[in-house]
Amino acid sequence: MSSTAKEVKYVDAFSHFPFKGNPVAVILDGDGLSGDEMQQIARWTNLSETTFVLPPTDPKADYLLRIFTPGSELPFAGHPTLGSAHAVLEAGKITPRNGKIVQQCKQGLVPITIVSDNTSPKVVLDLPKAKTSDVNFEIIPELESILGNSVDDTVLPAIIDVGPVWLVAKVTDVSTLLRVQPNLSRLSAFERSNGITGVTLFANYAPGGPADIEVRSFAPSCGVQEDPVCGSGNGSVAVYRAMRGLLPSGDSSYVAGQGRKIGRDGRVYVNVEASGAIKVGGHCVTCLDGMLKI
Repeated sequence: MSSTAKEVKYVDAFSHFPFKGNPVAVILDGDGLSGDEMQQIARWTNLSETTFVLPPTDPKADYLLRIFTPGSELPFAGHPTLGSAHAVLEAGKITPRNGKIVQQCKQGLVPITIVSDNTSPKVVLDLPKAKTSDVNFEIIPELESILGNSVDDTVLPAIIDVGPVWLVAKVTDVSTLLRVQPNLSRLSAFERSNGITGVTLFANYAPGGPADIEVRSFAPSCGVQEDPVCGSGNGSVAVYRAMRGLLPSGDSSYVAGQGRKIGRDGRVYVNVEASGAIKVGGHCVTCLDGMLKI
């Protein structure tokens, strides 16, 4: 790499509070970096994702975003999309038009809306259209063996592709979900053999709980043992809940919690429209501003 410096922000996504959400390192000027150099930086930050902001190649977009885990590049991911949008807005790199901006990534164009509320703005993305398929019933025993817990046998797991490809399964209750301790080396091999990015599990809270559901996402084949708060995983859960009839008909909104098991407390706001369109949003907070020497 040439000797230079790039402005970087570490943004906690899906949280009002520093250190309770999911951090993403946002390099605000990715110009001049090769894909290999971006991957090297992502391995060094060792966060679940590191992003690089570039000029768009599509005139409909405000910026182009490349998204890297420590092990690979992703076509799309949720918390990096929200955190990067927060970062470019905070840095004054772009100005919303009617409260909206458009991100370009390998998955395509992602509309993002800035929603004001009583505390701080929420950043809300339009989830890319999902491709779905049922899980082969024969792999469920292997999955349960890897997880060390059973999944809810009243509803079949599914594969949800929103760029990242998640195997989504429901667990009977939150206490069982929080006990899950997957064998990560076996799960990594399972992901590769089944062509998935990772496994996302969820369970319903009882009425009056801290959220409507709790979610956990694992992607060790991408270098992410457990994602603290996962936007694409939560979006995939929304797709799954709608396709399995686990949501009321018509428009439906709910709040997901994620991160309890690893000391976080993220909140993901999900809206599923009657048309099938899904919006995933949350608050973001900048934890670090600085310069990355390259």
